[in-house]
Amino acid sequence: MSDLESFDFIPLHIDPKSKAISAAQTPASRALEAELNALNSLHRSLHGLDPPHVVPPPPVPVNPKRSANIGKLRESGNADYRKQRYGEAAKFYTLGLQMALTRAAWEPSQLVREEVHALYSNRAQAHMHLGNWPEAAADAEASVEAKRQGNAKAWFRRGRSLVEMGRLAEAREWVARGLEFEGEEKELIELLREVDGKMEEEKVRRDA
Repeated sequence: MSDLESFDFIPLHIDPKSKAISAAQTPASRALEAELNALNSLHRSLHGLDPPHVVPPPPVPVNPKRSANIGKLRESGNADYRKQRYGEAAKFYTLGLQMALTRAAWEPSQLVREEVHALYSNRAQAHMHLGNWPEAAADAEASVEAKRQGNAKAWFRRGRSLVEMGRLAEAREWVARGLEFEGEEKELIELLREVDGKMEEEKVRRDA
């Protein structure tokens, strides 16, 4: 008979104060002592969490009001962007991001990713029009982190921002990675050619 087919009843004792579990009969085997020590250690570590006994609430439907407000903020930003009020557009996108990123922790993470990738990408575009290249590059990268594939605009916007900052080697590496995810995306292909051209010009100047 294998160990999987046998069962041994072992009486256990729980200390009413510490809640530590021990074998009711002694001496206990080394294997049992090791298992009980591991269990008691786990209990102590969980009990010592700060704050203790925090149990997240059960999953609930997504708050429709928050989703609607995030959508309205994005549309308001888009409206200001079309009117070339890029600073105001960036403010609306920022408010939308703050609302999306403070969703309850138990709400679907994919929903948050879908919301923030668009908002970060849009804010990156607004920063580009304002000439805020470092901010645009950071926002575009955050957008890609939220959604790597099917997000060619964000890949392009960070690449363009790096070019404008003169960081050509980084731009080339970034755009090449973008093409791996987005395939034969026209804007990215053209940007890669532009970067290669600029790098070749710099090389010629250095060698002259």
